[in-house]
Amino acid sequence: MEAGNLNNSMIHLDGITKIYQMGEEKVHALKNINLDIQKNEYLAIMGPSGSGKSTLMNILGCLDTPTSGKYYFNGINVSEMTDNELASIRNKQIGFVFQTFNLLSRATALKNVELPLIYAGVKSSERIEAAKVALRNVGLSDRMEHKPNELSGGQRQRVAIARALVNRPSIILADEPTGNLDTKTGEEIMALFNDLWKLGNTIILVTHEEHIARHANKIIKLLDGKIETITDVSK
Repeated sequence: MEAGNLNNSMIHLDGITKIYQMGEEKVHALKNINLDIQKNEYLAIMGPSGSGKSTLMNILGCLDTPTSGKYYFNGINVSEMTDNELASIRNKQIGFVFQTFNLLSRATALKNVELPLIYAGVKSSERIEAAKVALRNVGLSDRMEHKPNELSGGQRQRVAIARALVNRPSIILADEPTGNLDTKTGEEIMALFNDLWKLGNTIILVTHEEHIARHANKIIKLLDGKIETITDVSK
């Protein structure tokens, strides 16, 4: 795992290309992506279906590896890591928030938020306290013992955000986090992300909706596997 001269970027992508073999056909999902993401940046990735945004998110989240190119995360080349090393990075450094919440239906909000700490081997008393703090931070101190089916969609997404935060990750990676929510609830969740960003969190948001992307301070638009534009958005 080599370190690079990365101008202190939290994330540095150098010539990232991803090719999928679909039968006899090769699909170039990403083509020579170069990108730097700084600590405490709030970035939105946009693009139509097939543009490569999901593939880019999977690589940024260490869920997939590039076919070629290098990915440096906090100065470490993760593009050549083993599956176990990538799993460790995901668990300790990246907080995931998904459109479908991905909560355990039979577990309370508190138990759902504890999960990453169980995988990390944190002892029970520390886990419970950290999970309570994370839930309080997203405004759910009165819903800790509720199961997902006893919560609204917005509350379920707040549980998912608390789970993403509980390990104090380097980045929060949110994939269409308002996709299953009504407009008002979606705006409440985006206001929460804005608060988290102001507290110093680095947030990478994947969305196809312009009004959601404009909550970020930088928008990257992908087209056919390439970066089409990078726009700074005034806050």
